[in-house]
Amino acid sequence: MVNVRMIEEKDNGVCFFELENKEIKVITTNLGCHILSVFTKDREGNFGDVVLGFEDVEDCHDDGSYMGAIVGRVANRIANAQFELNGKTYQLAANNGPNSLHGGVEGFDQKIFRYELMEDGIRFIYLSPDMEEGYPGSLYLKVVYRLCDNTLKMEYEAVSDQDTLINITNHSYFNLSAGKDQKIYHHELKIKADEIACGDGNCLVNGTFLKVEGTPFDFKEFHEIGERINDDHEQLKLAGGYDHSFILKDEEDQLVLYDKETGRKLTMTTTLPCIQVYTGNFLAGGCNGKGGKPYENRDGVALEAQFLPNSIHIEDEPKVILRKGEQYEAVTSYRFEVE
Repeated sequence: MVNVRMIEEKDNGVCFFELENKEIKVITTNLGCHILSVFTKDREGNFGDVVLGFEDVEDCHDDGSYMGAIVGRVANRIANAQFELNGKTYQLAANNGPNSLHGGVEGFDQKIFRYELMEDGIRFIYLSPDMEEGYPGSLYLKVVYRLCDNTLKMEYEAVSDQDTLINITNHSYFNLSAGKDQKIYHHELKIKADEIACGDGNCLVNGTFLKVEGTPFDFKEFHEIGERINDDHEQLKLAGGYDHSFILKDEEDQLVLYDKETGRKLTMTTTLPCIQVYTGNFLAGGCNGKGGKPYENRDGVALEAQFLPNSIHIEDEPKVILRKGEQYEAVTSYRFEVE
């Protein structure tokens, strides 16, 4: 049994919703489909909020953390803020150094979506007009958040009337200690990945790949996030920590995040080929977080399921290309347990 209800509606059209069952409570909004809170149990049965969030969600317009939002049309970075498709060059906003990041200046994270309440969740709908933020085609996007027992499931669907690019992800930052002012250094992480996509000084994926064996990026078995984050490794230095796409080698339970103090365990499954692990290396200096307190670096870890970043410039057959009339579909789920 899932209870789904609107809890607030503002004059500007921003609405807030609560999804709740016996295992999970989720607070979300139609502004950028932000996940504002996720309450789950610790080993004592106490509920705590395991995601970072804004004091006021409308601060997202002035903050670059994308905290809890749906980002797109294209998540992550596109080199030189441009791409070629069908022989035509499209220019995007250079909002991250020379590159375009997370859909541009006003990406999906800042749009107000229509919504439909469901028995077990909520469906958000947005029609992105042709050439919005420089992307061709009118794109019809549906984002569904659904609760099933101890799992939060995110479903994405899209179709376009022209060939275009798409790479949708949710940008929630997790901290399973649930507001105990602890950073994520002691969170243990396990990822089914043999290699990562390397980045340059702007964290742009540059087309080279690194085998994780024998490196600080080897999470095939559990390691604390802070165990090797400051190692003398070029990729860690360039990104200021972890901010890398792990190339997944399995089809389910590809990533596990565990906090031994509270016993909370998050298991992530996605139909997408990569998960970008970002350890909040530049969170400091942003807008106020929950309780009015600004977040600091490493207060949370973002786990962003997506296609390979900068795919349009790297892959021979870029997976980010969505052909006219074809259906884009992706599913990512977060299963919460206690050990």
